[in-house]
Amino acid sequence: MIQTLSDALAERGYDTLTPVQEAVTNPDLKDSDLLVSAQTGSGKTVGFGLAIAPTLLDEAGMLGDASLPLALIVAPTRELAFQVKRELEWLYAKAGARVVSCVGGMDMRDERRALERGAHIVVGTPGRLVDHIQRGSFDMSALRAIVLDEADEMLDLGFREDLEFMLGEAPEDRRTLLFSATVPPMIATLAQHYQRDAVRVTTISERSQHADITYQALRVAQHDAENAIINMLRYHDAQNAIVFANTRATVNRLTARFSNRGFAVVCLSGELSQSERSHALQAMRDGRAKVCVATDVAARGIDLPNLELVIHAELPSNTEGLLHRSGRTGRAGRKGISALVVPPKLTKKAERLLKWAKVTAEWIEAPSAEEILRRDEERLLADPTWSEEITEDEAGFAARLLAEQSPETVAAAYLRLYRDRHSAPEELSSPDARPERPERKERAEFGPSRWVALSVGRDDRAEARWLLPLLCRGGGLDKDAIGAIRVQDSETFVELSEPVVDRFLGGLGEGGVLEEGVTVRPVEGTPEFASRPPRRDGPRPDGPRNDRPRKDGPRKPRPEGRGDGDAPARKRPDGEAWGAKGGSRGDKPKGDFKRDDRPRGDKPKFDKPRGDKPWGDKARGDRPKSDKPWGDKPRGDGGKDWKPKRDKDGGGKPTGKPGGKPFKPNRPGEGRDGPSKGFGGKPGARPARPAQGDKPKRPANAADTSQRFDPTGRASKGARPGKPRQGGMQPPKRGKS
Repeated sequence: MIQTLSDALAERGYDTLTPVQEAVTNPDLKDSDLLVSAQTGSGKTVGFGLAIAPTLLDEAGMLGDASLPLALIVAPTRELAFQVKRELEWLYAKAGARVVSCVGGMDMRDERRALERGAHIVVGTPGRLVDHIQRGSFDMSALRAIVLDEADEMLDLGFREDLEFMLGEAPEDRRTLLFSATVPPMIATLAQHYQRDAVRVTTISERSQHADITYQALRVAQHDAENAIINMLRYHDAQNAIVFANTRATVNRLTARFSNRGFAVVCLSGELSQSERSHALQAMRDGRAKVCVATDVAARGIDLPNLELVIHAELPSNTEGLLHRSGRTGRAGRKGISALVVPPKLTKKAERLLKWAKVTAEWIEAPSAEEILRRDEERLLADPTWSEEITEDEAGFAARLLAEQSPETVAAAYLRLYRDRHSAPEELSSPDARPERPERKERAEFGPSRWVALSVGRDDRAEARWLLPLLCRGGGLDKDAIGAIRVQDSETFVELSEPVVDRFLGGLGEGGVLEEGVTVRPVEGTPEFASRPPRRDGPRPDGPRNDRPRKDGPRKPRPEGRGDGDAPARKRPDGEAWGAKGGSRGDKPKGDFKRDDRPRGDKPKFDKPRGDKPWGDKARGDRPKSDKPWGDKPRGDGGKDWKPKRDKDGGGKPTGKPGGKPFKPNRPGEGRDGPSKGFGGKPGARPARPAQGDKPKRPANAADTSQRFDPTGRASKGARPGKPRQGGMQPPKRGKS
């Protein structure tokens, strides 16, 4: 290994390399293109940093002066790009490397100036890198190596065109390294087109899952999903924990709830700006926050050193999402837990996800409140504070405290103070329990009461739904003091609780005016209520519907042969009565007979012979003109004599048409081809009028909206030459008739 890199690894505490790092640093692969697949948390970032080192460094393990970039690292997300930059900076620090980032959401001018000052390695996201290449601020002519980190994720995010553009612009003799947790067919196709005899390197074990990650599936009741997350956070009390959700709305809701419960929480989603996302991750690294609620934007490449717990508040959509989410913990040899919250409705989906991901999970129930309190006591007893030396000030205070309080009281108070610093655990229901519906409260019997009468009733369109707020507002009553409301024709009776009646009536003053037009009077005893009048004028008659009285008078008697009973029934042509076979009128054959029971064709269609008509037996289209009762006159002229109108000199074409109003041709200067010689183009015609464009300009009138946006003489777009402008606020002009 190159000495400068070996020293950097030793300073960071790297005693041994991970399997993927050992595979890519094989001396036989120093000039080859690589297609590497390794599980999350296996050290791929340091791995490709070591893999491209022989291509970038000289024999002394150093880099020359920074000018044009020598290596390009492409990452799918901004957070992963910044993380890669930090890793490469300490790895190549002794080699004198200058690393520049180009990511979306940052100031592009600062990145351009950094590139102009010179860089050895550029790390960025696809969209921003393509912008720099197209603007000419990123020169790829000197590139020796290109690394695509999390290539499958970039293809899933729709960056295929950007990747193909960058690979096409890069020199053909560069090295291309593709690193990905999985190698789907799209990655294999990309490798075939843009890599030269790539060597396949894989360290993923097909027989066992990630040894440093413990998978748990939590069976919870449907209404206890979020409460189970709170109990998991309290039970494990991890230094760093991530709660994954599928939508931004869920992220915001969980963040607000955890914050209200006293957790130091931050959120991470695509709607945040780059500075907000960077601050959230930095708060997790500094210890100012312990819980991060995030969407899948944080599921790729994010490395939090003390992340011990990953909770899937909502199940991921596929196995890749499950593996990448869980891969945020159990990194670099550290242990971690990945817990899936599984309500009863999602049990089958969770089983399929775990099966397809080849992951074995332990199905358990979420920690109960008793287990959390017992765990608090264990952590309290195991706290390293007990083994620390006592100072003089602390010893003096302890003596005064023991003099005033007993040891049992001091210990109990210390336990209460410890628990007060943490959120109280939630009481969880059984996983198979259904949420209990609140029982409907039965209204208690209305106690002693008295009745009052309001001066409005059904005739005034009074209704209980607006009388109730009127009584509460105008009389100062509570709804519980109001009983039954009975709306009558001319007044309304209201039942009031006896203790409030005197106060209610006394507050109305003289006349008992509740509101304008509504007065109140007391009623002795229980009033008699009239039943609601029926909708019809009289009682509903009994008997058949046909015997009821009709508004338009008595029903007319049916014609003979169509009635019921002993009336003679109509007969069919075959001699049997209609419906004799047990059928109804629907048994009558359709299309065989006319309604007058005679076959078609028995009666002639016309009573007179066709020859009696003035046009004889000829069809309408073959009638001779001489047979028409109106002669040669057009039908639309009303029978009056009509002759084609011509111009004064006898020339030109007719100015009318049969069946319509006479028309006139366009005047000279208004034609399609500009000014003409006259009507018909013959000499002696009237002189041509000036063209539309030759009219003198009139002053515009601001009050006339038809003149706005229509300067005189200015033709609209697409108008024919010589034709007045139509459009804007001016209505189209019609030809004169």
